[in-house]
Amino acid sequence: MTYVEKLAAIRSLMKRQQIDAYLIPSSDPHISEYLPDRYKCIAWASGFTGSAGTLVITQSFAGLWTDSRYFVQAREQLADSGYQLVKLNVQHAAEYADWLVGNLPTGATVAFDGWLLAASLAAAVRKPLLAAGIVVEENVDLLTPLWLDRPALPRNPAYLLGEHIAGESTAAKLARLRADMERHHADAHLISSLDDIAWLLNMRGSDVVCNPVVLAFALVTSDTATLFIDQTKLSQQDRETLYAAGIGTADYAQVGRYLGNLSGRVLLLDPRRTCSHLYNALLPDIRDEINPTTRFKAVKNNVEIAHIRETMVKDGVALTRFFKWLEEAIGKEAITELSLAERLRHLRAEQEGFVGESFDTIAGYRAHGALPHYKATPASSSELRPEGLLLVDSGGQYRTGTTDITRVVSLGNVTATERADYTLVLKGMIEGSTAVFPSGTRGYQIDAITRKPLWDELRNYGHGTGHGVGFFLNVHEGPHTFNGAAVDVPVEPGMVTSIEPGLYREGDYGIRIENLVLSTYHADTLFGPFLAFETLTVCYIDTQLVDTSLLETKHTAWLNGYHAAVYERLAPHLDEQEQQWLAKKTAAI
Repeated sequence: MTYVEKLAAIRSLMKRQQIDAYLIPSSDPHISEYLPDRYKCIAWASGFTGSAGTLVITQSFAGLWTDSRYFVQAREQLADSGYQLVKLNVQHAAEYADWLVGNLPTGATVAFDGWLLAASLAAAVRKPLLAAGIVVEENVDLLTPLWLDRPALPRNPAYLLGEHIAGESTAAKLARLRADMERHHADAHLISSLDDIAWLLNMRGSDVVCNPVVLAFALVTSDTATLFIDQTKLSQQDRETLYAAGIGTADYAQVGRYLGNLSGRVLLLDPRRTCSHLYNALLPDIRDEINPTTRFKAVKNNVEIAHIRETMVKDGVALTRFFKWLEEAIGKEAITELSLAERLRHLRAEQEGFVGESFDTIAGYRAHGALPHYKATPASSSELRPEGLLLVDSGGQYRTGTTDITRVVSLGNVTATERADYTLVLKGMIEGSTAVFPSGTRGYQIDAITRKPLWDELRNYGHGTGHGVGFFLNVHEGPHTFNGAAVDVPVEPGMVTSIEPGLYREGDYGIRIENLVLSTYHADTLFGPFLAFETLTVCYIDTQLVDTSLLETKHTAWLNGYHAAVYERLAPHLDEQEQQWLAKKTAAI
């Protein structure tokens, strides 16, 4: 079926079931950002492949609500689909609920699949609708009857990490979790989020592309712990290891039945990371809190930090070889956005412990660089020429860490405006990276510090400044984030976060420079403890694009010091020609 035919089929089912509006979120029963193929519902229904958005369908209108990262992509992918782009003002907000209130009559019915909507988001949708006299049905799946070739759930094997990699045993992590449950006066805790389960059990897999996680639920009580999983994924040895740590196993599909036996218990649940269907089944005895494991895993232990530092060197070696190849090959051989992404993956794969990419490489040449989450396709992939700007945002999953880095390089004939924009973005990245701040500082304050050099020149960017990064886990990790939202989570020592300011001129070019940083203790003072950042990423920054007249002495000093450290750490792993090339790229300015 075409997208228009699928839309007509959905509307036909809606009419038959007397549903006036149907919501299709970008999610799964685990409220994941990146989805198994079975739950790529928006892509199946509309053709839009971005990682965030919600489809709203009525008999007279169909729209995709998404944020500024995807405006251009959505306009292109929704062409001739029957859906219109509706621009969100606030990322992840349920603004479509207000639209429904304004466009549906009292007594109308709005429906969605409660397995695919977070409990907190479902509440935000439900509140204005019910107040307007609109009926809400939360357990309606209209897609399965129509999606005849819907993929099955993945059955890839899972595996356990040793304590020499994870730095803490599963038994120790369970003890910490139970202590936190007791603090919240909770008898049981359901974990739906896949990265939290992976961290708690030191378990990894490949059920979601680019995310080394396994489809599962976990239920922890004061004296038991059960992992709900397709048990064919686990080896006998791993089942025995889990059992020795106090973890039993049950079939993935049995989670609902087990939860039905919890009557009278007080459950600790994260409404932002638990689907509405399961959350509602456990009412009313619920303590709403961020999953304790989300807070625990955000603070890396010393073993993880040591592994991450080593992993950054491996990644830096691959990136050095990639950019050297690119510079020498441009104009001499055919290179496209797709082919260079494959080349980069190949070079990373040469490094010990490489498992896969941490997300699909964003290789944006010229105008494509202005699309923050652009993904080249055979139809869109541009061929590179020795001119203009190339943005490459990429990352790797290694058994000893997760990387995420963005660099912009000149392919030739850059303009003064491009150089000025690039330098202001670099200046912002340096300001964020060198910030010294009191304990208790929130991410939105780091965001503002990073943006100020751009604000001073009346420039800005539409995405957050940074996100948490997991340890051989999801490249986007909470609970902390560096963006303008007032997220009440302090920056703590041991957190790994990206700092990635940008500037985008639609239809022309985009610039983003990204390093990962580690939050560290800095000093005790009369005014309390202060923190700072250690830059983890090890890769040169293209100084051909720098307009030094826009930098202060402190910025050039940081850049020269950073480049000296990059060369010192990478040179022992490079051959002589690579060393000479990198020496030129990291020379002081």
